Amino acid sequence: MSDEELSRDAFLGGLLHLLQPQRGYRAGVDPVLLAATIPAVSGQRVLELGCGVGAAILCLGARVSGLSLTGVEREEAYAALAARNGGAALEVVTADIAAMPLTLRQRQFDHVLANPPYWRRDASIAANDPAREAALGEQTPLALWIKTGAKRLAPKGYLHVIHRAERLPDLLAALPSDMGSIEVLPIAARTGRAAERVILRARKSGRADFRLSAPLILHRGDHHQDGDQYTAPVRDALRAGAPLNF
Repeated sequence: MSDEELSRDAFLGGLLHLLQPQRGYRAGVDPVLLAATIPAVSGQRVLELGCGVGAAILCLGARVSGLSLTGVEREEAYAALAARNGGAALEVVTADIAAMPLTLRQRQFDHVLANPPYWRRDASIAANDPAREAALGEQTPLALWIKTGAKRLAPKGYLHVIHRAERLPDLLAALPSDMGSIEVLPIAARTGRAAERVILRARKSGRADFRLSAPLILHRGDHHQDGDQYTAPVRDALRAGAPLNF
């Protein structure tokens, strides 16, 4: 992509700036929220499957210093942008998650995160833009995303996935038997609304009971009253890089 086809957008209140295509798929709120829920500490290894331009993993890196960051992205143009956005802080591997190179498959990570495509194309219409379709339309089965992420975890490592709420049964069913300590954070637009998103966290060899958290509410008040004003925890995560606790 030429520089004329790109925009340079601020994330985390300007703490991070990312180059993105002006047309096609553009990172929104979801990868930032996903990054905010990851309890990483300095010195840990982090892998993102389908990293796009690097929004989620670089937001995490901006919040927690000293992480070893690796992203896998199938689309060459987006992988190139992720490399530009991350510089020396982000290792980018251009590959399909179904066919990652052996050098990556031999490594283990403390955290694996993913924001898989949301839409099953047997029940929805494909996007006209190829890059947007690659980001939003499920071509690689969701179960493969989960199993691939789980395989890359070190003992006691954490898998983190954000997806649509109606796919929660599929997410849970895809977890391998050695993944436990499952936690689910529902995300609702406003108080009293049904959750539209969920963040799933599971731990390699975890033994804690299943935990369903109270919903994270994105916006304050009634929709007709105050528009899209974020609640304090969400605002702090989006604008200041603050963590979001399950």
